Amino acid sequence: MNENAIEGRNAVIEAFRAGKTIDRLYVQEGVKDGPVQTVLREAKKQKVKVDFVSRERLNQLSSTGRHQGVIAIAASYSYAEVEDILEKAREKNEDPFIILLDGIEDPYNLGAIIRTANQAGAHGVIIPRNRAVGLTASVARTSAGALNYTPVAKVTNLQRTMEDLKKQGIWFVCADMDGTEMYDLNLTGPIGLVIGNEGKGVSELVKKNCDFIASIPMKGEIDSLNASVAAGILAYEIVRQRRMKK
Repeated sequence: MNENAIEGRNAVIEAFRAGKTIDRLYVQEGVKDGPVQTVLREAKKQKVKVDFVSRERLNQLSSTGRHQGVIAIAASYSYAEVEDILEKAREKNEDPFIILLDGIEDPYNLGAIIRTANQAGAHGVIIPRNRAVGLTASVARTSAGALNYTPVAKVTNLQRTMEDLKKQGIWFVCADMDGTEMYDLNLTGPIGLVIGNEGKGVSELVKKNCDFIASIPMKGEIDSLNASVAAGILAYEIVRQRRMKK
């Protein structure tokens, strides 16, 4: 069971009302009594993803056996706002460098990418609200402390966020094996690096919002890299090009 699980109706209601950041809510199908309706109202206020599942599924998720039809998954760290990431770039008098993740589901990949973002000087990471892992305890451990320094923003719509950032002068490059070799692209200036899902890569809708598609040269017999490895390679190509420009 997730280490950040909160089980039981009253416990979940109190977590919401205390302002705890909830990544996901699991509610038993068909349960519609007053306390559960209160839980759902609080979830709607916070725009929390709700999954309606069978009692058997909740029993599998539960570590206490006393879930009362409700289990919430809390974030280990609070989320930042996109504006916080831009402000960090302004404070450093640097062009924004943001890493956007399109549906990363493995907590170890997310933690490793946050760690890389910190070391490469990225000003923050943006993740989508749905179909992606949040800031779990496993993510925090894998980040090796980077979550204390690198803001992570969670957004409802990644494409819309990209469109808003474009209006502020940021352009986007995504990783895809069919793109232009990264060494042949100009990766300087205000930039958002987009890394896709571990299996499916960058979705078509997100890819359409990217200005460039970058491929990583590979000489082996397989044609793909782990998402966190690809993020590291491209992030440091951005670092290299920025240093060369100075």
